Amino acid sequence: MAEILVLFYSRKGSTAELARQVCRGIEAVVGASARLRTVPPVDTVIERPQPPVPAEGPPYATHDDLRECAGLVLGSPTRFGNMAAPLKHFLDGTSSLWVSGALAGKPAAVFTSTQTMHGGQETTLLSMMLPLLHHGMYIVGLPYTEAALNETTSGGSPYGASHVAGTQASGKLSEHERVLAQLLGRRVAELAVRLERS
Repeated sequence: MAEILVLFYSRKGSTAELARQVCRGIEAVVGASARLRTVPPVDTVIERPQPPVPAEGPPYATHDDLRECAGLVLGSPTRFGNMAAPLKHFLDGTSSLWVSGALAGKPAAVFTSTQTMHGGQETTLLSMMLPLLHHGMYIVGLPYTEAALNETTSGGSPYGASHVAGTQASGKLSEHERVLAQLLGRRVAELAVRLERS
């Protein structure tokens, strides 16, 4: 079974909802399963250590999650056109995996959420790709052969799945955003299954 790690950070729920849709796409592929993980928040003031397991939602990711996965789908809200600090902090700590080549040759993809239509979605997606490229992963995007990518008036790009939250930030995805997030998960899972069989 090719297990795909869906690793994300979310504050208001939109990126978490995209992650759940990515998992649905992965689970639709025969021979693939999804492992959902998040990362703890970071703060400049440490009053007490973070608990090892969050109060709600998926568990925090470990390096073993990355080492064991057959593929990775990474998600973050946009912070000034870049990935959020908690996800960047987690990725910055993966040097040992880079040295050992633990992620090299595995498929990977990215997704994001912004409050506004022009809030830096594509630059955030690209910022998340950079460490994945350094790890030697195969980057998977969304092709324009998919109708939803041509028809969307909300989120979605060839670089990865995305969501435009608007001022409500309810986490409610449009139909196109749901379809594209599921497609992204499915494409990574299909490639991971093929690579494991070769």
